[in-house]
Amino acid sequence: MIITENFVGSLSENPLALSIGMFDGVHLGHQSIIQKLNTISDAKNLKSAILTFWPHPRKVFNPTDDLKLLNTIEEKKYLLQKNGLHHLFLKEFDEDFRNLKGEEFVKQILVEKLQVKHLIVGYDHTFGKNRSGDFSLLKKMGPELGFEVEQVEAVSYKEVNISSTQIRNALSDGNVIFANEMLGYNYSLSGTVVHGKKIGRTIGYPTANIEVDDLKLLPNKGAYIVDVFVKNQHYKGMLSIGTNPTVNGTNVSVEVYILDFDEDIYGQKISVNFRDFLHEEIKFNGLEELMIRLDEDKRLTSEFSF
Repeated sequence: MIITENFVGSLSENPLALSIGMFDGVHLGHQSIIQKLNTISDAKNLKSAILTFWPHPRKVFNPTDDLKLLNTIEEKKYLLQKNGLHHLFLKEFDEDFRNLKGEEFVKQILVEKLQVKHLIVGYDHTFGKNRSGDFSLLKKMGPELGFEVEQVEAVSYKEVNISSTQIRNALSDGNVIFANEMLGYNYSLSGTVVHGKKIGRTIGYPTANIEVDDLKLLPNKGAYIVDVFVKNQHYKGMLSIGTNPTVNGTNVSVEVYILDFDEDIYGQKISVNFRDFLHEEIKFNGLEELMIRLDEDKRLTSEFSF
């Protein structure tokens, strides 16, 4: 997959079959669009491509918006490449870009810069200053400028239209199984292992504290069964998101206890995939009660079928 930032450097030598959007999560709905793009590109000698933006436009229009995302940029690149995309265009959503009117965006960006010959948009897609561009405008301009356009409907699962917002909501409720089903893969977090308060090791449950990207969405506070990937090895783990209320903690931390593991991994990169929810965050009446619950969580994690 070729990656081009801000249209600088390598643009596609071939005309494109393209879709536009944030593609946050690269969920099953997004994956169906990429499959369509690849099918069309094969049939028409085009290259499949996506134009996406950073930062998220919501953060530009409202800098105080506390929006958290399902993917970091690196995660999104990996997922798009995994789904067979040929070309990714990353565009900074700056003042000049946000002020392009719908018709200007179509002519200057889609046609002149990207040579779009087939465009796929979502059922509710709008673009350009004041949402001045929509499917009707694209249908009107397509024949004039030499590209075809099609609109796709949302992909549904369990009577829910799959969207990044629906997945964020599921994760915020701790419903990682439903989120994973809509994503088509297991939701993940990754980061560097940093020093914590080291309370876990005093009760036989040493944890790795993960420093996570500030823009990354954390599932609801509580305990989870996770896959753990460290030093190119896979382990079972139980992960806690919360403030450690039993010991009067205040800051939210992400800590994972790795089963059958006893190595120093400070400074190492670690990734976890969420598999199931154990329980919400609990304030216990002391470390003895906490240890009893941890023993039970460990039993459930050990018996979980990975």
